[in-house]
Amino acid sequence: MQDQPFLDRLMNDISRHLPADLGRLRQEVEHSVRAVLNETMTRLDLISREEFEIQQQVLERTRAKLEALEKQVAELEGDAAPAAAGRGAPDQG
Repeated sequence: MQDQPFLDRLMNDISRHLPADLGRLRQEVEHSVRAVLNETMTRLDLISREEFEIQQQVLERTRAKLEALEKQVAELEGDAAPAAAGRGAPDQG
């Protein structure tokens, strides 16, 4: 993923720090820096903010379902415990 606005802002910052009297060399430096930054961003294997937020929502839903299932299992275990205790002792009648 390439975050073009970020890359453009970064390039503007870099360009501001380059001497203005470099002429053609300035353009070559900017081109080379942009190429290196593009390659670096690609290698980082970043995701977009939108993808991150979608995954965050999926995680929140999964967590809510897990909590509901844990509660359900605890209730079922609670119901099963008294029944098991009642069957465990033989009648002495």
